Amino acid sequence: MEQHKQQTLVTPLVSLFFILLSSLNVTFATASSGESPFTPKAHLIRYWNKAVQNDAEKPSFLLSKASPLSAVDSAAFAQLAAQNALSTRLQEFCSSANLLCFPDVGHSLENHDGDTNFTAYSTKNFTNYGTARWAGVDSFKNYSVGDTSQVDSFRRYSRDSVNHTDDFNSYGPEANLVDQSFNNYATGAIAGTGEFKNYADSVNVPNLRFNSYSDDSTGRAHAFTAYSENANAGDQSFTSYSKHGNGAPNEFTGYGTDANSVGSGFTGYSEAVNGADDKFNNYGNDQNNPQNKFKSYGDSGNAAVETFTSYRDSANVGDDSFQSYAKNSEGEKVNFINYGKSFEVGSDKFTGYGKGAHGESVGFKIYGVNNSFSDYSKNESITFKGYTKLSGSLVKRRVEPGKFFRESMLKKGIVMPMPNIQDKMPKRSFLPRFISSKLPFATSKIYELKRIFQAPDNSTMEKIMVDALEECERAPSAGETKRCVASAEDMIDFATSVLGTNVVVRTTDNVNGSSDDVLIGSVKGINGGNVTKSVSCHQSLFPYLVYYCHSVPKVRVYEADLLDPISKAKINHGVAICHLDTSAWSPTHGAFVALGSGPGRIEVCHWIFQNDMTWAVAD
Repeated sequence: MEQHKQQTLVTPLVSLFFILLSSLNVTFATASSGESPFTPKAHLIRYWNKAVQNDAEKPSFLLSKASPLSAVDSAAFAQLAAQNALSTRLQEFCSSANLLCFPDVGHSLENHDGDTNFTAYSTKNFTNYGTARWAGVDSFKNYSVGDTSQVDSFRRYSRDSVNHTDDFNSYGPEANLVDQSFNNYATGAIAGTGEFKNYADSVNVPNLRFNSYSDDSTGRAHAFTAYSENANAGDQSFTSYSKHGNGAPNEFTGYGTDANSVGSGFTGYSEAVNGADDKFNNYGNDQNNPQNKFKSYGDSGNAAVETFTSYRDSANVGDDSFQSYAKNSEGEKVNFINYGKSFEVGSDKFTGYGKGAHGESVGFKIYGVNNSFSDYSKNESITFKGYTKLSGSLVKRRVEPGKFFRESMLKKGIVMPMPNIQDKMPKRSFLPRFISSKLPFATSKIYELKRIFQAPDNSTMEKIMVDALEECERAPSAGETKRCVASAEDMIDFATSVLGTNVVVRTTDNVNGSSDDVLIGSVKGINGGNVTKSVSCHQSLFPYLVYYCHSVPKVRVYEADLLDPISKAKINHGVAICHLDTSAWSPTHGAFVALGSGPGRIEVCHWIFQNDMTWAVAD
């Protein structure tokens, strides 16, 4: 039977392969030395030669992003895409085509007796692990360090254990795209501790889910210290966390500090607990646009104490929603101390907060954000203590030095800070257009995409795809021409449609000088330094390489040698673009914060980061 399946697949593949060969109608000489003329890269070289009408050197950095698929694999996967059957060979497809796909974490039937040290471990399903354990320690130290994509599932972990300690120290640091799920973790556990220290530090797009975490536990303490600090984007959800817990203290210290656009959802957190003690210390400090939602938090609790100290201090914008918080609680104490002192004031909504509660004490001390207390309990036993509403800018929002600069800085002999221009996204390649064109690419087709890339509901992969597609479908800003390109050929088509066929594409040579001072060497203005048109392309996070390309009016493009300020040795060759018309930019744009001005009043320049690029008419 298996042999028959292989034969039925090979026959049409061979036919497709020869059709592909005949359609090329080229000689081996068109490919680069040693390169088969039938690979996607060879096809891209020929496409460039046909579409770009000049003798400029072909851009090696763009060609390096061509699909690494062989000619035979290209034909095979193109046929599977046409048959809507890529998911049947997804892992092979992702590996061969250099795509971003999460590994398939199957159910684990392993038995772990006694204490276990998971060091230098990665991508695992811990199911029924530690069930009914008596005492002992499990350590996840330096687990999944620096992985590109990481999927871990802790299901029914430490359930019904007694005095069992779980230690997650330096778990998943500097990983890129983390998807971790703690389902029914420590349910019914008695005593013991669960410590998450330096957990998911500096990760990119974390998706961390704690579902039914520590429900019905007694006296089990959980500490989240330096949790998800310096993270970028992503979501963290605590659903039905510590429900019906008894005397279980939970502490979040240094949670999400310096994170960028991270959403945290606490739904059904500490519901119907008895004598809980929850502390949020230095939670979300210095975050950029945090989104925190506390829904049905502490409902029906008894004699619980919840403290928010230095919560969201010095954050930029952001929104917090406390919906049905401490509803029907009994004798609950809630303290908000130094809550929400923001540079750009965000908004907080307290909806149905403390409704039906008895004997609750709420303290707001040095609380400084826009807020709305909607349907807040009218019960006279609820008191507000020391509420001090602050207004205005309390701290200066931080913008990385050198991220934005004035055009006057691009002069030989100037020393200026260089931002970190290193690409933090996972490495991926373009798909050949004859494959990418067969795949859905729209938010209306998200269910098809989720099936192809085996993305569960509410998973990191689903969020990645939805975010990218929504940005691609966003209406262009004033004067902007934009398109998301899913292949190198699509990028060439868009650039030449805007600029004509006599084009050159440029990028900064390397990342040397990042996060340090650089000395500006010789400077050259593209197109004579005149106001010109350009097409800039920036990476989007997607399973395969996708670029957001756009053209905006009134820019100048520059090349500059970047030197070491001490030795004067050349360390990099940078490409910068200066936007002369900023009138349509937001007044809160980081450029104006850094440079001290406003929309339409100044020009703003920035470097082209690693793996981004800008196109212009050839000189």
